[in-house]
Amino acid sequence: MEFRIPFCFSAEKARKRVKRIATKLRLGKKYEKLAGLLKKCDTDITPEEYVTICRRSFFLNFILFLLLAFLAILVLKRLDMLILALPIALLASGFVYFKQMNYPRVYVNAKTRDIERNLIPALQDMIVQLDSGVPLYDMLVNIANSDYGSVSTEISKAVKDIASGTPQVEAIENLAKESESQFFRRVLWQISNGMKAGSDMTIVLKNSLHGLEEEQSIQLMSYGSRLNPIVMFYMLLAIIMPALGLTFLTIVFSMLNISASIAKMIFFAIFVFVAVLQFVFIGIIKTRRPSLL
Repeated sequence: MEFRIPFCFSAEKARKRVKRIATKLRLGKKYEKLAGLLKKCDTDITPEEYVTICRRSFFLNFILFLLLAFLAILVLKRLDMLILALPIALLASGFVYFKQMNYPRVYVNAKTRDIERNLIPALQDMIVQLDSGVPLYDMLVNIANSDYGSVSTEISKAVKDIASGTPQVEAIENLAKESESQFFRRVLWQISNGMKAGSDMTIVLKNSLHGLEEEQSIQLMSYGSRLNPIVMFYMLLAIIMPALGLTFLTIVFSMLNISASIAKMIFFAIFVFVAVLQFVFIGIIKTRRPSLL
């Protein structure tokens, strides 16, 4: 996964532009969490630079949205709405600023889910390689060069540390300390403890895989039980009610001689409502999906 700041064409270019200003910025304790998140985002951007990028983006977006709002009002010839240009620009630029400031947390959460989604296939590959007589370090190199998403990215960090002279156990423990995924941490701690005890790493990894598969089945059962009420509400709000409502409104409009323009507006509003519901339910289903699936 690549770290890309939302509504920003290039994080590196933005970083160069604010570097001189960022060196003079002094952040308070409320930005300590941001510093920890940026360390886990695979980026060299400092908290001062990131906050400066977001503030600069807010200022530029505010000017842009203000000009666009003025232009739209002039095109529509609604000079009485000029007073709305300022709050519209403020809300739009504030939304962008909020998205950018929360992006490191979103990135870390997405990275954690990607690690847990690829963890079981990666462990299966590790077991096959160890059973085939591949040394542990070579196995780590193969996993780092494979296509296991963020798992390969994280393992490559340990491989680089080992190649630079760090002991294998220490490199794996450091990786476990930095990871946000509890399942990935658990596997790494089991590997490091097994190496310290001189255990058979194949048995250690098989036990880790067995525990993850049990956790996966538990998550799958829980996911199915949570989906049942969601599907019921989806059927009720997005299918049954709009269908019955359209039929009822068609009859009422024919009896009351409602004008065609008003009827079209109401039907269009119902269509927009159903479309929004579709996106909402899709988002709910995605967010409720277990991390190991």
